[in-house]
Amino acid sequence: MPTWAWLLLAALALYAAFVLALLAASRREEARALAGFVPDCAILCRRLLHDPRVPRAPKLALAAMVAYLLLPFDLVPDFIPIAGQLDDAVLLALVLRWVVRGAGAAVVAEHWPGTAGALRLILKFARAVP
Repeated sequence: MPTWAWLLLAALALYAAFVLALLAASRREEARALAGFVPDCAILCRRLLHDPRVPRAPKLALAAMVAYLLLPFDLVPDFIPIAGQLDDAVLLALVLRWVVRGAGAAVVAEHWPGTAGALRLILKFARAVP
């Protein structure tokens, strides 16, 4: 098996271990938020792309972000542990920040399918909440 595949498996195992540790520590809310953050962001992006209250420029950025996440190549390849996923997370956070500032925190909150804690994190990063 190639080295990159081992590294990918190790990163996935570490992620799964962290989620299981949260579950074992009776922190189901945090475990659910961590396990579902990326899928929740994907659902949020889809919903925001169809919302007429979101301005055109942030919609274009969202569409480009979704396309970037789906492409098999990245600025930093995903098989590089931590850094590979970090560039995706940073870009997603910046795009969501622009969307929150353009459409408003209420629109993003209306479409957010995840936990309230994860939404607070997104809005805090966008400086939409203190």
